[in-house]
Amino acid sequence: MSTDYHDLDPQETAEWQEAIDVVVERLGAERARHLLQKTIEKAFEAGIEPPDMQTPYVNTIPVGQQPVYPGNLELERHILRALRWNATAMVVRANRKPASPGGHIASFQSSAIMYEVGYNHFWKGHDHPNGSDMLFIQGHTAPGTYARAFLEGRIGEDQLENFRIEAGGKGISSYPHPYLMPNFWQFSTVSMGLGPIMAIYQARFLKYLENRELTKKAENHAEGRKVWAFLGDGEMDEPQSQGAIALASREKLDNLVFVVNCNLQRLDGPVRGNSKIVQELEGNFRGAGWNVIKVLWGSGWDRLLADPQYGQLLRKLMMECIDGEYQNFKNKGGAYIRERFFGKYPELKSMVADMSDDQIYYDLIRGGHDQDKVYAAYHNAVHSVGRPTVILMHTVKGYGMGEAGEGMNISHQQKKLSSDQLLKLRDRFNIPVSEQQIESAEFYKPAADSPEMQYLHERRQALGGYLPNRPHNFETLAIPELSMFDALLKDTGERTLSTTMAMVRVMVAIARHKELGPRLVPIVPDEARTFGMEGMFRQVGIYSPEGQKYEPEDANDIMPYKETQKGQLLEEGINEDGAMSSWIAASTSYANNHKMMIPFYIFYSMFGFQRIGDLAWAAGDMLARGFLVGGTSGRTTLNGEGLQHQDGHSQLFAGFIPNCKSYDPTFAYEVAVIAHDGMKRMYQDGENVFYYITTLNENYTMPALPEGSEAGIIKGMYAFRTATGKAANRVQLLGCGSILREVIAAADLLQADWGVDADIWATPSLNELARDGAACARWNLLHPDQEARKPWVTQCLEGQQGPVIASTDYIRTFAEQIRAYVPGDFHVLGTDGFGRSDSREALRAHFEVDRHYVTVAALKALADQQKSSKAKGNITPQTVLDALAKYGIDPEKPNPLYA
Repeated sequence: MSTDYHDLDPQETAEWQEAIDVVVERLGAERARHLLQKTIEKAFEAGIEPPDMQTPYVNTIPVGQQPVYPGNLELERHILRALRWNATAMVVRANRKPASPGGHIASFQSSAIMYEVGYNHFWKGHDHPNGSDMLFIQGHTAPGTYARAFLEGRIGEDQLENFRIEAGGKGISSYPHPYLMPNFWQFSTVSMGLGPIMAIYQARFLKYLENRELTKKAENHAEGRKVWAFLGDGEMDEPQSQGAIALASREKLDNLVFVVNCNLQRLDGPVRGNSKIVQELEGNFRGAGWNVIKVLWGSGWDRLLADPQYGQLLRKLMMECIDGEYQNFKNKGGAYIRERFFGKYPELKSMVADMSDDQIYYDLIRGGHDQDKVYAAYHNAVHSVGRPTVILMHTVKGYGMGEAGEGMNISHQQKKLSSDQLLKLRDRFNIPVSEQQIESAEFYKPAADSPEMQYLHERRQALGGYLPNRPHNFETLAIPELSMFDALLKDTGERTLSTTMAMVRVMVAIARHKELGPRLVPIVPDEARTFGMEGMFRQVGIYSPEGQKYEPEDANDIMPYKETQKGQLLEEGINEDGAMSSWIAASTSYANNHKMMIPFYIFYSMFGFQRIGDLAWAAGDMLARGFLVGGTSGRTTLNGEGLQHQDGHSQLFAGFIPNCKSYDPTFAYEVAVIAHDGMKRMYQDGENVFYYITTLNENYTMPALPEGSEAGIIKGMYAFRTATGKAANRVQLLGCGSILREVIAAADLLQADWGVDADIWATPSLNELARDGAACARWNLLHPDQEARKPWVTQCLEGQQGPVIASTDYIRTFAEQIRAYVPGDFHVLGTDGFGRSDSREALRAHFEVDRHYVTVAALKALADQQKSSKAKGNITPQTVLDALAKYGIDPEKPNPLYA
């Protein structure tokens, strides 16, 4: 219905409203809800469009339904004063230093009460009988979190003094970064939009663990573990922020609470200056099936809204005003509010005639700054059953900052407050600091035996300890010997296999292990059958919180689609961000749930790091432990899919993440050795690393594990085959992934057609070789008086005869990383350019990485080396021309980079 609809019969409208009041009074809210739903259904049958999924612009919880606030408000306000001051002083002091590292004041000032009510009354710590809550703290409010930890004694004054000054090792990080503060932060949230989607899948993973009986469910729902995500209203524009809200309601994640700080401002200006972000978000979440709670107006508004004569008109005005106006109301003071807000209707202006401008400004606050209103919302949220909750908190950005940034477009960037501005902040909140302390922006901490400090500690002890906190009593798993993957270490004879299938067999072997099996978490976005995982449908089941209410069409097949409440496999649909968020939840479970899990997320490699690179970086920050598997990897192995599917660079993306160990194996035994190494390092030894392993959909016979090659596989390079001939000319050929087999074929061509011997080196991790080389170079730089260290690639190739040619199914940059550590001449082939559909053979010829190009590259390298020599049997430019002709290579073909 149009918002400007003219009511032709107000009396009839009043009668309908009165009827609802009677039903609520006599039969309860649920009965009234049922009647309204049936009425809407009947109207729809008559062709009437249902009403908008929005409610009036007032608080969702009526005053009469607010629970009594259980805390000591006076003591909590004393604590808040210290928090507001220290959070501000921390940023101000940091930016008086030459480094001027920045920081944020306004975001915490707008959300301080929202956090404090949670810390004092709701959020369970790690010592709580039911386990800890998970807090996704809004990144820009980090100073407030540090300020509280300072009062708690968990962070010292020297650390506050070094806010954002970390290179010396004494500082604290700009935002929530578990990698930098591994005993403190749990989740990385400041890349906006990632917190919401990760929170949803963390809540879902808690249900997954409960349904699989790996963790215990709380007897009292309100006391059970919850995931709380604090978000900004501007942040909700990120696709990930609302992209998975339907999953949260579909799976009834009543352990999830979103708290959206609706201060109406982005980083540069209004979020929705011409409309209302709260109403927009309410419609989106209510339509998705969430419990929506609006906390818009503080207690000072209650008497005005309840006014029998003009209360309804005030509600109408509240709905009429848009966010750009609301920003002005709080920025320009009480007199402005009187004239521009209440003054829109003379009747409303008369309502506040007995109030001073200061009373209008300071007493008529927004809901997010009122402890009673915030508590009521949180209480409702934790008791809500069957659906997730979103709380839309109306606040003011820079609340209390006055002319320094209250409700101003510059609020987000404000980090340097003058002494006069600090003085006004002190006076606004009655903070007990002297003018001398203001001048130097000294930190303030009440005495340890003061009532407020005792209260602060008592509340956290009652709730199970301090948050955020990342305790380190992690469990470990005993990993069996490599022989657990024995079937993959043997020669397959005539039987063919892909490395993707080898990885699936690794998962199957883990699933069959008595102790490790329950910890396995296979994850796939969709197309599990593409990766050969359909056998796991029956073996471990597909997780569904509701089980399987239907008989699948393939129920009589050997490998039917089997959903079960206790299923292990997470099939996320066509949703890489969601699948990656599930993987993050599983791979950080050792820290957040004290339950070590073994997640394998398998996906099209092109739709991995390229699509979810930001989440992968966050996973590194959160010290994830698990396996990412890039199936159908390489530019030429996925022959029929074309440009958008063919991956020639994911290994480079993986190499950008410091604690990601990445491999591109060719053979089943390499897959087994790498997976086993990862399991030992992550789950037995407790290393904070995760693995990216690219695999192929190409089937071929697999050789046996060469004796003694395990260490070389893990380091990234080992001798696959050494030429036994004594030819005058010799080359060193390097390869990995799908192109190693072309390299092997090229070695045969070099011997058969040109009498050149070739040693073959498998390089399953060029990234590890590059890191090792850089580490050696750094050590040598800093220890010039000691014997130089040699990179592994140097040790392997030193003393070997002939030029070195490296060939991969990735862009040249991938292999170029090791150039500095390769002794002698080094030449690289790669697949630079956009992919296309064709056969593997045609694609490898197109990108100039097949056996013929490897052979020509080796001959050209030999010809260049021998250019000035007249020795008999030399390779010459003519030899290279002959090879081009012999293999049908057109020297004038377009460069594949641009073709």
